[in-house]
Amino acid sequence: MTGTMSDHEYTGLRGWQFALFNAVLGLAHMVVLFNAGSYVALLPHAAGELGGVLPSFGTWAQTDFMIALALAFPLARWLSGRYGESSVFIWAFLAYAAASAICSLDSSISTFVPARILLGLAGGLTLPLGQSLLMKEYPDRLKSMGLALWGLFTLMPFTFGLATGGWLADGWGWRTLFYLNIPLSLLIAGSTAALLHGRSGEARRERFDLIGFLLLAMILGGVQTILNEGNDFDWFDDPLLRGLLFVVIAAIPVWVVWELGERRPAVDLRLFQQRNFAIGSLCLALGFLSIQGLLALFVVQLQVLLGYSSTLAGMAFLPMILLGIPMIAIMHEVAKRLDVRLLASLNAAGFAATFYWIGLFDDPHSYDQIFWPMVLEGVFLGSFFTPLTVLTLHGLSGNQMLRAAEAANVFRIAAGALGITWQGVVLFRRLPFHQLQLSDHFGGRVSASHDVLQQITAKLQQAGFDPAMIQRKLQVMMKQQAGILALNDAFLLSSYLCLGLAVLVWFARSSRVPALNPAEAARELQAEEMMEQP
Repeated sequence: MTGTMSDHEYTGLRGWQFALFNAVLGLAHMVVLFNAGSYVALLPHAAGELGGVLPSFGTWAQTDFMIALALAFPLARWLSGRYGESSVFIWAFLAYAAASAICSLDSSISTFVPARILLGLAGGLTLPLGQSLLMKEYPDRLKSMGLALWGLFTLMPFTFGLATGGWLADGWGWRTLFYLNIPLSLLIAGSTAALLHGRSGEARRERFDLIGFLLLAMILGGVQTILNEGNDFDWFDDPLLRGLLFVVIAAIPVWVVWELGERRPAVDLRLFQQRNFAIGSLCLALGFLSIQGLLALFVVQLQVLLGYSSTLAGMAFLPMILLGIPMIAIMHEVAKRLDVRLLASLNAAGFAATFYWIGLFDDPHSYDQIFWPMVLEGVFLGSFFTPLTVLTLHGLSGNQMLRAAEAANVFRIAAGALGITWQGVVLFRRLPFHQLQLSDHFGGRVSASHDVLQQITAKLQQAGFDPAMIQRKLQVMMKQQAGILALNDAFLLSSYLCLGLAVLVWFARSSRVPALNPAEAARELQAEEMMEQP
């Protein structure tokens, strides 16, 4: 007799073991995602101790971590089929503990970045596997509740991660993040092994697309390295970056042709034949590129440029929680009743307006200019993933839906990593432009500005500053203002990009479909939850 297993036949964990397993997997999810968000807030501290490198060098450890996180998704599918989901999950957390130990001891950027890459690869393996292990313990009638719980664990690190990272850096030292990873990872691995002892998964001797995977790693790693090092090593005047560019240009067509001809590709590019998948994935990637990049840029510049402590810089993003979390629950219900193209378009337009608002920021001492835009950004962050996820998965079914979620995740997370360095490039390029403009403006070309300069000088003289100190103070003020204007340019550029996305989503097909049967609805929700992991 075929069919799904009834609740009477269900033999999963029960009672306190079931509750403990939910808690362990929730903790596992938060440990990985906290490391994705918290590190950004403590980045200036880490850069200062890793050989005293610039913050841009410290960013490498975050962007390469995210690239490894993205590459782990196709690897997780193959490893779990060959060795079993629980075994891979346990070993991944043991590797996560080892990588965290290396990160906590490293004193140079050259060894810290590879350790972060290992951390991202091990953590990325656990994200889809943790969700799959959780779903196996829920009977069909309760899978939706289990996925809702999983979604809650997903949101908490994304909303609290920056504030937590800043608090750890200021109060306990930035390495505390990695010290905490070690016992927590060992606890997760040990608890999972004990709870699932005696379980045997069905092994599948499935061929792994190693060539496709290596080509993808070469492309993403090459592009990320070029963006990471371009500002500091004069772009393509550097032989290494010039060589990497040639490698990436040659590898892209080879990878596309290989994946299209592969029966079980690492990333199924044939999905792009579906209009909704192509448009939805592009909007998710470009949207996340802007959101992730601006969040990382802003939290670092609040510290480096405006003098915030790491704790205060992280807390500046807490207002997003006020309306962000309720919006996620609302959006899941609204998306069932409306054409998600409308919801996605309104969301992109809302982000455009919010980024434009932040792009008008001009007073480094005004917290109100940060607080209210962050409240509004929380609304649109809470409504970002759901409509685009539903749009992307429209028209797909069965395992194709899970493969689509996996592929979209790879591109979206990689785009988030690229976005962090891209926004840094925008800031780097616009900063000298505004410095020159301000120098000209206050150099006497405009009489009003000259009067302002004299007034500032007079006030500083009255405060007891000598001429040399006044000159230095004016230079610092001018550099700070130029930095604010360059930061504004990054937000304004992303505002225009989001306006384009608000139009692009209308080229997809309508998402209105008949109601799905319970099993298919649960599979769709599982794919959606996988894609909504920050």
